[in-house]
Amino acid sequence: MKKFKIIIFAIVVSFIGACTIEEDNPNLSKEDAFVSLDSYKRSLDGIYSNMIDWGYMGNQYYFITNLGSGFGWSKRGGNRNTSFDNLTLSSLKPSNSSTYVENTWIQMYSTISKSNDIIAYAPPVEAATSSEDIGINSIIGEAYFLRAYNYFNLVRLWGQVPLRIEPTASSAIYQQKAAEKEIYDQIIKDANQASLLMSETPIKGYPAKYAADMLLAKVYMTLATADTSLQDSSLNYWQLAYDHAINVYGKYQLLTNYSDLFNEDSNDANSESIFELQVAIGASTDHVRSFTASNYTKANTFGNIRINADVYDLHNATYPGDERIAATFLTNYTQQHNGKTYNSYPNVTNRTNWNGFPYLYKLGSKDPANMIREGNQNVIIYRYADLLIMLAEISNELQNGEALGYVQEVLNRVGITTPLAAYTGGDQAAFRNAIMKEYQFELLMEGHDWFNNRRRGYDYFLNNVIIPHNTSASFKAAIDVTHETSEAIVMKLPIPASEINYNEEIAN
Repeated sequence: MKKFKIIIFAIVVSFIGACTIEEDNPNLSKEDAFVSLDSYKRSLDGIYSNMIDWGYMGNQYYFITNLGSGFGWSKRGGNRNTSFDNLTLSSLKPSNSSTYVENTWIQMYSTISKSNDIIAYAPPVEAATSSEDIGINSIIGEAYFLRAYNYFNLVRLWGQVPLRIEPTASSAIYQQKAAEKEIYDQIIKDANQASLLMSETPIKGYPAKYAADMLLAKVYMTLATADTSLQDSSLNYWQLAYDHAINVYGKYQLLTNYSDLFNEDSNDANSESIFELQVAIGASTDHVRSFTASNYTKANTFGNIRINADVYDLHNATYPGDERIAATFLTNYTQQHNGKTYNSYPNVTNRTNWNGFPYLYKLGSKDPANMIREGNQNVIIYRYADLLIMLAEISNELQNGEALGYVQEVLNRVGITTPLAAYTGGDQAAFRNAIMKEYQFELLMEGHDWFNNRRRGYDYFLNNVIIPHNTSASFKAAIDVTHETSEAIVMKLPIPASEINYNEEIAN
């Protein structure tokens, strides 16, 4: 059982459109809310409670990042490729009225609003020496980290968005979109401040300062291949990414068994987890209900995310027998309601209906006897294997001679001792192409695919994800979605309709 549970910080939040406003409490000033380490912790837990909400990490965010990555197919709406989800997000044509787009936007800004309160009303303790003061500073650092993390998600998903870094007053609820470079500059500023304040040895369940370094490494990797309008020509972004990523190296270690990352009994604050959301029965995500295959357990579950057949095919062709395949894809199981075996692709090869898609296994329940739709599996956002693959990619770009060693650490865990030829042939471009797919094999459906598939730009996304799916040998027009190819449509989400309707400073 979890020893740590999210404590929801009671604070009044109201929504005008998609704008989140925190109303003033007439009996208690914001400053008075921060009087002890416990009060700071309650405020911090309020931020995390927002993040595990159904509208964000508890459900909706994983539909955006998994279906919108080009790797997913939605079972919602009738198990057909003409459902709303499949005609829009799965086909890379997201709608601005989609619940995923609306709810995730709202929860991200609500999370940022709570972070802004801590940052604005709780200044760091200067020359902190006591354990309480050090703890308070670490919590303030986490508020900076969480604001940076959420803006990093926002700018990569939507591009230009309102940049709210002050507590929102009812007199200033409308705000225009900021330039992407301004948003990235704020993310970097916040993450650096977080690194200065966060503890190296935090309370179990909370991230250490190394999470801020990992975030900064991801930011600099994104900027390294971004449009020149987002770059400072005097900076070496790959070197900056390396400098922050190497700070994290060796501070964590891979779990011995890959599958333990996704089991309730072994994924709680484990040695590989750099940044995670703690959950527990009664303060849970919606993952069991939404992501566990239908009738896999005794509980009534949906299995709403399926995986495209070509995604399975590429993994199996690249690493036959890889133990990560069984931990990621669910292709057959005994149905609890009738005792019959359910088979899906690749066990079903003719692909005539929804059984032509493997289920996602990682995010759902692993216990067939489970009878409840709540789960106790933590949500791991950053983990050490991701950091190792990042270091391999960065080192290949820098040509510093370290690249193979990092990726081999990841492969050794799953018994792959002979690296791909692309990793050993000395060809930088071949290594680059292979390492980008390594993210897919290791981290599939963990919330990173949307970003990794687009990080190197439209041409990469088109030629390495969109066209390979649309032209794959397993593709069947009757059941598969056809991915949109227009750069203007596939690279960003549309601003939610509610934000356009209620924010007078945003037209589209």
